[in-house]
Amino acid sequence: MSAKHVVTIPENGTEVFIPLNKLKKSPKNARKTPHSEAAIEAKAASIAAKGILQNFVVEPELDAEGAATGFYLVTIGEGRRLAQLLRAKRKEIKKTEPIRCVIDTANDPHEISLDENVTRENMHPADQFEAFKKLAEERGYGAEEIAARFGVTPHVVRQRLRLGAVSPKLTEIYRNGDLALDQLMAFAITEDHARQEAAYERLSFNRDASTIRRMLTEAHVFATDRRAVFVGAEAYTEVGGTILRDLFTEDGGGYFEDVALLDMLVMAKLGREADALMEAEGWKWAQVFLDFPHSHGLRRTYPQAVELLAEDQAALDAARGEFDSLTAQHESDEELTDEVDARFGELEAEIERLEAKRRAYDPADIARCGAFVILNHDGAVRIERGFVRAEDERPEPEAHDLNGESEGDHTVHQDSGTGPNGDAGSEGADGEDEDADDHKPLSDILIRDLTAHRTLGLRLALREQPEVAIVAVTHALSAQIFYRGADAHVLDIRPTSTYLASHADGIEDTKAGKAWADCHARWAAQMPRDVANLWPFVAELDHDSRMALFAHCVALTVNAVKLPMDRRPRAMATADRLAEAVSLDMTAHWRPTARTYFGRVTKPRILDAVREAVGIEAADRMADMKKQDMAEAAEQLVAATGWLPALMRTREPAWLTKQQLEAPETADTEDVARARDDGYSVAAE
Repeated sequence: MSAKHVVTIPENGTEVFIPLNKLKKSPKNARKTPHSEAAIEAKAASIAAKGILQNFVVEPELDAEGAATGFYLVTIGEGRRLAQLLRAKRKEIKKTEPIRCVIDTANDPHEISLDENVTRENMHPADQFEAFKKLAEERGYGAEEIAARFGVTPHVVRQRLRLGAVSPKLTEIYRNGDLALDQLMAFAITEDHARQEAAYERLSFNRDASTIRRMLTEAHVFATDRRAVFVGAEAYTEVGGTILRDLFTEDGGGYFEDVALLDMLVMAKLGREADALMEAEGWKWAQVFLDFPHSHGLRRTYPQAVELLAEDQAALDAARGEFDSLTAQHESDEELTDEVDARFGELEAEIERLEAKRRAYDPADIARCGAFVILNHDGAVRIERGFVRAEDERPEPEAHDLNGESEGDHTVHQDSGTGPNGDAGSEGADGEDEDADDHKPLSDILIRDLTAHRTLGLRLALREQPEVAIVAVTHALSAQIFYRGADAHVLDIRPTSTYLASHADGIEDTKAGKAWADCHARWAAQMPRDVANLWPFVAELDHDSRMALFAHCVALTVNAVKLPMDRRPRAMATADRLAEAVSLDMTAHWRPTARTYFGRVTKPRILDAVREAVGIEAADRMADMKKQDMAEAAEQLVAATGWLPALMRTREPAWLTKQQLEAPETADTEDVARARDDGYSVAAE
């Protein structure tokens, strides 16, 4: 029998080179949580660039009989061992690569591995930032090279380099613990030390990172601003514009620093859009504005209904036919294929394009009217057509009354008033000369007297004819809403409409805003071209159509906007009563999102909303989130609940609540529970 090979164990404290494949993980290592892949990658990169800077500490592996096996257990350096194994796997080194180790058979392996991980103090982040900066400045290393040497991403290196460029004064404050890391990151959005220090001096008790970031960017334009979206970063930087980037947050593209340059580019691009519009459609003029000029004072014309050309009608019929056929063919399908879904989209677009041809502007109107080219809130071009300047208004033909006077004159002829012998009637109390010419106009005083009596007669007659009163009111409202400056109404009713877009950015592009605009445009297209024909138009409408036009005009005057200095408590109470009367359900028109609500209220309000809509546990899980993350999470959580802020809710009418109290057994249990969850008043069970 051959003698067993005896492995000699080096003495304690001996430094030896051991092949990598002879090293094993020690079962006595205090660290039980595995090293992360990122940590192993970082160590591998560091070793590849600089070698192993710290010896492994190992002990010999012994078999059951106490004899050395030839393998060594790594007590200190397990992360470095894994990094070298990774390099061997990548063929960067051999599996037998010699590793410098120190033999330790005197100390308890578990205790010294614990000591290795517990007693060391991590490098202060500020020292790390400055060290990275020194590598970049003194050795000329770029972000990519530093990243490769330390096993981190170039983005992380850029972040650390940016933090290393923060004002030394603020860095020292951070070292002393008077600034948190997220606050230092906020200051790093700009490399201008003077601006950083000035912002620090302006800070009050609120030192939130978002506040610091806002202070340093308040004179810039966010990349998601409509102007920046419209121009684009490439066009802006091509002419020398600079963009400030935030390396520590999702900055959405950064901040455009040169606002004057950006505004100039916006107006120039809008001007090109206006020129293209005039050339393509033939409008007499096109004027550019950043926002819609609500004080333009111009009358507006609208497109009129026209017959489709034969080929367009044929194409429309074909598109509708294919759409109906596809619908019937796939109505039982749970999910459409991509090809079928795409075809539906193409057909819908084609039908919409052809239907739009049913309405067109009169060529004569295009030749004398113009358009406003505006920048919409989402950065797209918005075009409003059909506006008539005063100098381009068609001269109105003079209408004559029975006495031959022009309708616009201040005086009208008197009736033929001769006596039996042909003499003129006697002078009245208003001073008409008896010998004057028969055609002398009536005096202003007499006209006022007579028309006052006629007005009283109209009032008495109208009060007895409600149907005609509805016609008169509808006519008065329509004449002022659809015929700016025509002054053709006889009722002293003045519709005033608050421009909602000045209070809620982007409201015109919401689903509700577009629905209102479409409805208004449909009515405008039906209005007679001449306001003189408006009365017969309104009078000849059937009852339902007339009431619909009346309701539309009245609805345009609703103003339930609450302003900071508004002192209209009774008006706001009336708005609540109106909401009850029309059973307003705002979930059909608006929903709370991070942009529309949650991002604009405090964190406690966000948590209250989630607590009410979803539950206490859901709110508690969000309590430690940052504001933006909390707002986005809240949007997702409440999306399906129908939750609304108190200001947007409609209470049940008192008569309905009373009815439920009187007959509780008829109330649907699920509806009651749902209403109670939504925050509406519900009768007790």
